[in-house]
Amino acid sequence: MVRLQQGKVLKAPDQFFMNGDWVAPATDRRIDVLSPVTEERLLSYPEAAPADIDRAVAAARTAFDHGPWPRMPARDRAAALRRVASLITDRLEEIAWAWTTQVGAPISLTRKLVPQNATLFSHYADLIENFPFCDTRHRDDGGEVRVLREPVGVCAAISPWNAPMVLLSYKIAAGLAAGCTMVAKPSPETPLEAYILAECIEAAGLPRGVFNLVPAGRAGGDHLVRHRDVEKVAFTGSTAVGKHIMRVCSDRLARVSLELGGKSAAVLLPDADFAKALPSLMVYSMPITGQVCFSLTRLLVPEARKAAFLDMFLPAVRAIKLGDPSDPATQMGPLAMDRQRTRVEEYIAAGRAGGAMLACGGGRPRGFDTGYYVEPTVFTDVTPDMKIAQEEIFGPVVSVIGYSDEDDAARKANATPYGLNGAVYSADPERGFAFARRMRTGGLTVNGLIVDPKHPFGGYRESGMGREGGPEGLENYLEVKTVHMAG
Repeated sequence: MVRLQQGKVLKAPDQFFMNGDWVAPATDRRIDVLSPVTEERLLSYPEAAPADIDRAVAAARTAFDHGPWPRMPARDRAAALRRVASLITDRLEEIAWAWTTQVGAPISLTRKLVPQNATLFSHYADLIENFPFCDTRHRDDGGEVRVLREPVGVCAAISPWNAPMVLLSYKIAAGLAAGCTMVAKPSPETPLEAYILAECIEAAGLPRGVFNLVPAGRAGGDHLVRHRDVEKVAFTGSTAVGKHIMRVCSDRLARVSLELGGKSAAVLLPDADFAKALPSLMVYSMPITGQVCFSLTRLLVPEARKAAFLDMFLPAVRAIKLGDPSDPATQMGPLAMDRQRTRVEEYIAAGRAGGAMLACGGGRPRGFDTGYYVEPTVFTDVTPDMKIAQEEIFGPVVSVIGYSDEDDAARKANATPYGLNGAVYSADPERGFAFARRMRTGGLTVNGLIVDPKHPFGGYRESGMGREGGPEGLENYLEVKTVHMAG
């Protein structure tokens, strides 16, 4: 059993889910998961070996080639997805605690966010009931053309540790809705939510082999990506790994969708109301201790108003309540792993060495002798060429960057290899919208930050390719077939 915070318990994983059954692993390999709060072992679970992954892919292959799921009327797939959504809803509290326990995300936040998992399944259920899987058109000669949208086939869904279930649900819900069969490989640091999802899919009665779960480490993920029977890979994670996946898949032209890193900018235009902007900046500049790809980690402020902004922003950052993530009063927990803390501390050192001014934070907080805690950190006097302004830190580190006019702000906002997310603040929403159009990034919010699973999410440039959420997320899992009716 896995004992979560405040005495809550989950069954320790000891099997894999393949072809509709819970099966024993092929080897005795295991992976340990450590608590980010106590640094002690939370659980040990089996690691899928290549033989396990091959078995899961074979089950998905058979289910796609010979099973009912891809051939089922969309309304029947929709009904099955709604059953999954209902079963997930019944377990939201459990899912929230699993997230908090493994990652260190505050329970007050995880409770707010976990309903998105059920939303994704119900959203795609609604979408496919009226989706044009067969679109009839006409040629110039008067003949009929039928354009079909068919499932890609066997898909690998590889998800990260920072938001374990929702980033898996984006992929599984859309892929299943399209009629694909899925092999899920969650992050080795966060297996629990994927097991909960597998149990919900099993209880919902989906056909055998439609969903398969093989938790594994990096080598197992690479084996899955290279598998010749995997026709599409959906990945969320680092840009470096995304590039590797794209290279591997290019050998057989397997379909790929990638949701990768970010270095998102929040641009406060000259007419922005700082007091109104502050609440969303406090939530989204360092969410989950900064371990979120769409975090607003670069704050662009008019030079003439920078001092006034810092007078408001820095006291708010210093007031963030660090603590045990199981405490509802905690606003920021630890980083998820020791290697993450080492990474963040190296970037803080690079910021100092590069000439940025450390305005607050920068160290390990007092009173936290265990746990991977780092103080919320703000740098000022940051220039766009600095390492901390160019690279994704994935920790509670924010850079405040001054600009002279809107042209300068646009140049600086676009001055990274990434283009995932962003925000624009203005007293005039249409002025904000006009500036948003100048930013080379996949998602933006005027006067706040909104990520809605019913609408597309994804990035430009090194932030990835393809979109998750909304109809665009469904199209990730579809091929187009054109049938000309000649007689």
